[in-house]
Amino acid sequence: MLIRLLGAYLRPYTRPITLLVLLQLVSTLGLLYLPTLNADIIDSGVIKGDTGYILQVGAVMIGVTVLQTLCSICAVYYGARTAMAVGRDIRAAVFDRVQGFSAREVGQFGAPSLITRTTNDVQQVQMLVLMSFTMMVAAPIMCVGGIIMALNQDVPLSGLLLAVVPALGLVVAVLVRQLRPRFRSMQDKIDTVNRVLREQITGIRVIRAFVKDDHEQNRFGEANEDLTGVSLQVGKLMAYLFPSVMLVVNVSSVAVLWFGAHRINSGDMEIGALTAFLSYLLQILMSVMMATFMFMMVPRAEVCAERIQEVLGTDSSVVPPTAPVTEVPRRGHLELREVDFRYPGAEASVLRGIDITARPGETTAVIGSTGSGKSTLLGLVPRLFDVTSGQVLLGGVDVRELAPGAVSDSVGLVPQKPYLFSGTVASNLRYGRPDATDEELWHALEIAQAKEFVEKLPEGLDAPIAQGGGNVSGGQRQRLAIARTLVRRPDIYLFDDSFSALDYATDAKLRKALARETTEATVVIVAQRVSTIRDADRIIVLDEGAVVGTGTHGELMADNPTYREIVLSQLTEQEAA
Repeated sequence: MLIRLLGAYLRPYTRPITLLVLLQLVSTLGLLYLPTLNADIIDSGVIKGDTGYILQVGAVMIGVTVLQTLCSICAVYYGARTAMAVGRDIRAAVFDRVQGFSAREVGQFGAPSLITRTTNDVQQVQMLVLMSFTMMVAAPIMCVGGIIMALNQDVPLSGLLLAVVPALGLVVAVLVRQLRPRFRSMQDKIDTVNRVLREQITGIRVIRAFVKDDHEQNRFGEANEDLTGVSLQVGKLMAYLFPSVMLVVNVSSVAVLWFGAHRINSGDMEIGALTAFLSYLLQILMSVMMATFMFMMVPRAEVCAERIQEVLGTDSSVVPPTAPVTEVPRRGHLELREVDFRYPGAEASVLRGIDITARPGETTAVIGSTGSGKSTLLGLVPRLFDVTSGQVLLGGVDVRELAPGAVSDSVGLVPQKPYLFSGTVASNLRYGRPDATDEELWHALEIAQAKEFVEKLPEGLDAPIAQGGGNVSGGQRQRLAIARTLVRRPDIYLFDDSFSALDYATDAKLRKALARETTEATVVIVAQRVSTIRDADRIIVLDEGAVVGTGTHGELMADNPTYREIVLSQLTEQEAA
């Protein structure tokens, strides 16, 4: 999976990678040539007392060192640029794929896991690419070149390599095999910590209200301890790795000096050759150590690549049409025809046989008990998810055949839980229409009954808004969300219980102003509060996912027991009449 991922995202960078390999080749060859020059200085210069030869070869060594250093710097530069670019591309690909997910796929992965995969997992893969370019490319060149140069110095002594290199490889293989499952567990534990932390930050008011601080601290403590435990296991294995490698390196050095001394004593080897051979042995073992360091990173990067590919390989259940219709023929006409919807794995449908028609200039209200499918019904119109069967038609065209931009231009949804982005009041209002003027923003705020409190803010439209709208009240957040939709001026307004945080007086004023503003638009309101929808042109009563009544308030009060029960649970008989 890791090779597949990197193969796809490294392909556009073939040219810089080729240049990087060439630079690493020159740099490594220079590094391999230096011990031979050093051996020549010892054997032909120092022992013979030839100062001129020492200076001559020394100058060559300086030149080789300068060239090797420059090539190494350039290789690291290109390696870092390419690795960062690959990380950027993978993050962008994951983000784009998540942006195309429906609510179903987002719920399947979970927000904390998607955040971890986009940040931490991509970072691990990016780090592997960086270390591969800066270390792994040079390691095989140095290992093979070191063996050749060592054979050139002394063939019998090179027989030690037949024992040293396999021993080192065996140590690395055993430890790396133990690391992989622990890295998979570590990434899952990071997901859990992110999820618990996100829940606690988001639900801080609920935690304080129920005095559950100790309980939540224990939850986070357990998740944190689990992550710490797995991290310690990984740390212990890594702690064994380097001492084991160094033990092999040091034993090898002692063996070379021992056998080399005997060969020098017998006259079969020069002192300079032994010095060079020892340098090549260290270079060979250093290359294996670099490979060891890389192999230590590979298991975690492989796990992260699998998690990234899970996201990239998941197709959205909301699929864009292959030949999209770019214009809605009859703007403002909304029809749900024999609509059924069932969540994946659910035993029963949330919506069954829904037939609804909403026209421009009319207000259609949907009411029902909790869990009757009201919000799900509205979510089908802008394609937050698609129907299981049946059709949702905009202007007579199935929304699944319309271009996403055409659906977005036609439909404005104010969700049940309005969300504001960090920025200013103006930036939030212009979110769906960046070219809106200040006058249009103030007009939308006035209709949404938000003008008064925005005017009181010192910066007005430039007043800062915290992430999620945390620095404004729930009612203010709802009114700003309504104003944001009004700025777009869509053909169809969908209000998903968008007046629940407003007091009755503000609710009445907003609906009155909204009725004047949307005389030519289609308005669909989902509400729990009867006073919000009683004046609608058409009220649809949902019960357990099915339509059990359609009519005006008076008609339903007369002959629909479900609607009558809902009304009388909020109003007296006199108020209802």
